[in-house]
Amino acid sequence: MTVSPSFLLPAPQGGAPDLLVVAGEHSGDEHAARMVAGLLRLRPGLRVAALGGPRLAAAGAELLYDRTAVSVVGFAEVLWNLSFFRALIDETVSWIARHRPAAVCLVDNSGVNLRIAEALRLRGVSAKGGGSVRTLYYISPQVWASRAGRRFEMARNLDGLAVIFPFEAGCYADTGLPVEFVGHPFMAPEYSPPVRHDPAGPVLLLPGSRPKAVGLIMPALLGGFLGFARGGRERPAVVLYPSAAIRAQLQAMALPPEVRLLPTGTAVSASAVLTSSGTMSMHCALAGIPGAIVYRTDPLTYLAGRWLVRVPYLGMANILLGEPMYPEFIQGASSPAALAAELAACVGDPSRRARTAAQSAELRAMLANPTGASAADWLLRNLR
Repeated sequence: MTVSPSFLLPAPQGGAPDLLVVAGEHSGDEHAARMVAGLLRLRPGLRVAALGGPRLAAAGAELLYDRTAVSVVGFAEVLWNLSFFRALIDETVSWIARHRPAAVCLVDNSGVNLRIAEALRLRGVSAKGGGSVRTLYYISPQVWASRAGRRFEMARNLDGLAVIFPFEAGCYADTGLPVEFVGHPFMAPEYSPPVRHDPAGPVLLLPGSRPKAVGLIMPALLGGFLGFARGGRERPAVVLYPSAAIRAQLQAMALPPEVRLLPTGTAVSASAVLTSSGTMSMHCALAGIPGAIVYRTDPLTYLAGRWLVRVPYLGMANILLGEPMYPEFIQGASSPAALAAELAACVGDPSRRARTAAQSAELRAMLANPTGASAADWLLRNLR
C-alpha cells in the first residue's frame, strides 16, 4: 500500500478547539472514541477535533483527517511510505502551532505520535518546550517489550500518560513522568462486547484490520477452517471486517459459501476463534472464546521483530497471564493441519473450554481499575 505524501489539515470550525486527539488505525480510533464520548458526557461544552476515524467522529469529535484509511503494517510498508508519515507529522505539528488547542492527546500509534510529541517540544509549541499546549498520551507504547529507552524521551516530551495494563505504570517509575493506570477500555461500564462464547456457534476468523496483514493471515485462517470442516464437522465460519476496503479484499479471495462476512461491531457468538494478534484477540479472550493466534508478516518485519522484541508471546492476553491462553502459530507454523487441530480441540474438548473460561475470568479481574477512574476522568483532570 502506498499513500499520498502531501495533504493539508482544515482549520477547525468555530476557532481553536479545547482538545486535539490524534489516533491511528481502527483500534486507536475505537479506544479514542470511547474516551472522547466519556469526556463529553463529563463536560458537554468541550470542543474536540481529531485525526482518527469514523468512531471518533460519531463520538462527537470534529474529524480533520481519516487516519484509518491509510493504516500500514510492518517495517517494509512503513519504509515504503516514509514520505507520507513525515508529511503527516509535519502538518499535524504545524496545525497545532497555528490553532493552539489547550491540549493534545496522542493515542497509541507510537511510531507517529512520539515523533509529534518531540516535534512539539522542539518547536516550542508544547508546555514541555515552553509553549501553551499540554501534551498527553493514552495507551503506552510497549516499552516493556522493546526499546525501553523510549520512556526517557517520553518524560522529556509529555505532561502525562494513561496506561491500560496494570504493570505498565511501574515501567516509568525512574522517569518522573506522571503515569496513571486507568483500566482497560474493554472493562469500562459502557463497553458492549462484540463477541460472545457459544459452544454451538460458528467459528470466528479474524485476520486483522490492515490490508497487508489480511492478505498474509487470511489464507492461513481459511486453510485451518477448511481442514477443520473436512473432518466431518458441519459448522459455518464468520469473518469480521472493519472497512469497505477490507471487505472487498476478502471478497476477492473467493471464500466458500459457508464463510460469511460481517462488519466489525456486529454482535457474534462463536464456538472458537482463529485470530491475528491485534485488538480483536483481546475482545475474544475477555469473552472466553477458545482459540489460537496466527501471525504472518513479510520476512524483513519478522526478522526485525525477532531482534527487537523481548517478550515470550505476541498476544496481549498471553503476556498478561504469563501462559498461552491462545497458542501462537507464527509464520510457517500456521499450517492448515495445525490450525485445524486447534479448532477441533476448541470445539470438542470440554477441558479446553473450561481452562479458557478460567483464564478469561483472571484477565477481567486483572484489567479492571480498582479506583473506578476512566480514561475520560484522567483526560478531564489534565485539561486545564
